[in-house]
Amino acid sequence: MTSPKAATAPFSPAQLGTQILIGWSGSDLRTGRGTAFLLTYSLGDGPDGPEAGEAAMRTALERSGLRVGGETLDASDLPNLPVKLLVQAGQAVLTLPHFKAQYTVPREWLDVARSEGRVHGMFATRPWPVAVPGQPVGEELLRSFVGDPEIVRTSAHCLMPVRSLG
Repeated sequence: MTSPKAATAPFSPAQLGTQILIGWSGSDLRTGRGTAFLLTYSLGDGPDGPEAGEAAMRTALERSGLRVGGETLDASDLPNLPVKLLVQAGQAVLTLPHFKAQYTVPREWLDVARSEGRVHGMFATRPWPVAVPGQPVGEELLRSFVGDPEIVRTSAHCLMPVRSLG
């Protein structure tokens, strides 16, 4: 008898290309409460192209225990999930096995994250090459990406507790 196995496709971290972290705060459409959001995406500029980068991101997220296209996980209920968020001195530091990034968060984001005690992480498998480092991302552009049903469906979602050093 055989049993199904998780995807184990090989990938190189270089295939992921440039990975970006961006945050914003707003209302959770389901609850109406304030929510701090943190989006992780790739520019799709890996050496093997955006399609290989998308497949590599999917594999990396699944290996991290995240469910692409599945339900939103609550990391508070999964202490062994290797997805960690540290918020300290105006910075959000997100760590996954394939990714570590630091992001200077807006004051409003920080206030919501601390008051709610958690952040909604969205991990996009689809590249977003138009939102490049050093260039502002307008609200309409951000909304068009994170609100696209196909982007939502092909992303992993995780509620991450806000941790700090002190």
